[in-house]
Amino acid sequence: MTPLNPSREAPGFLCFPFITPTARSAGFNINTNLTDLMNRRSFLGNTIAGLAASGFLTPMRGWAQATINAKGLNMPIGFQSYVFREEISQKPEETMGRLAGYGYRIVEWCSPKGYQGPFTPLVKYSGKELKKLTNDSGLETGSCHFVWNEIMEDNSLAERIEFATQLGLKHMVCSGGLMAKTADELKKRCQQMNHFGEMVKKGGMVAGYHNHNGEFDEKLDGRPQYDLMLEHLDPSLVKMQFQVAAITSGYKAQDYFRRFPGRFISAHLQDYAPDDHKKEVVMGAGIVDWKDFFAAAKVGGLKYIFVEMESNPAIMEGCAKFLKSLG
Repeated sequence: MTPLNPSREAPGFLCFPFITPTARSAGFNINTNLTDLMNRRSFLGNTIAGLAASGFLTPMRGWAQATINAKGLNMPIGFQSYVFREEISQKPEETMGRLAGYGYRIVEWCSPKGYQGPFTPLVKYSGKELKKLTNDSGLETGSCHFVWNEIMEDNSLAERIEFATQLGLKHMVCSGGLMAKTADELKKRCQQMNHFGEMVKKGGMVAGYHNHNGEFDEKLDGRPQYDLMLEHLDPSLVKMQFQVAAITSGYKAQDYFRRFPGRFISAHLQDYAPDDHKKEVVMGAGIVDWKDFFAAAKVGGLKYIFVEMESNPAIMEGCAKFLKSLG
């Protein structure tokens, strides 16, 4: 997702961009007590075990996981729902049907409960109902974004895991929330994220963390905060979803895929004009070396790709054509 977009990230310090004034007034505590989290694990573990036994943890349809073109792109072409947030909330079947016609096969949702505002009209759907709506529109979904305050309190996390399993997710991705003012504070938040990953793993899914440019632009001890996160996050519990937009800050996805093999589950794809790094363009016409990206993606461990041309949705069709043409 586009870094530090004020429409998605509420005012406040970057490390907790999703804590709104409403959440604060309701008593949400950003300094979540890690001891309390650990003491409540047994409750959440039992809840998740019940979900697994209920049969909600079902696999994705095989066709959506298969290669979608004969030339060699070995993962389904996906898009991030935030690009079409107003349309997809008001006219979900029509919007998803149009994107399926472009050649997209996977939609990555934003949790309607966490992304209230543009996604409020979808709050009424259970995970099972949203899955049916998605499938009936010709798409699958294997990944969804959640915000920090949805997943850092165990009762809420249990409910979100139930929603995710009904939706048929493989990946629960936290969008932002780890940035900090100090190295110790960042380490503490990574511990909280590891706890999230542990609970998601018990639920039969994989937890992920989605970066914005801030994790690279903001340094601690002279190092990008993203690098420190990779040191403190347990790779067996939390994987990474890389936002290719980081190239505009001087950081290439493929370099991280090779430096940290197996640590990545998916990526958000953007491309930018060679003469204007703020202007999104059709993939293949910009500054990203996509041949090298996809070669490195195999090393990084990517399972999904999600095109996200947030500032220029009109080029989403061209991006799908580009991806289908890859050999």
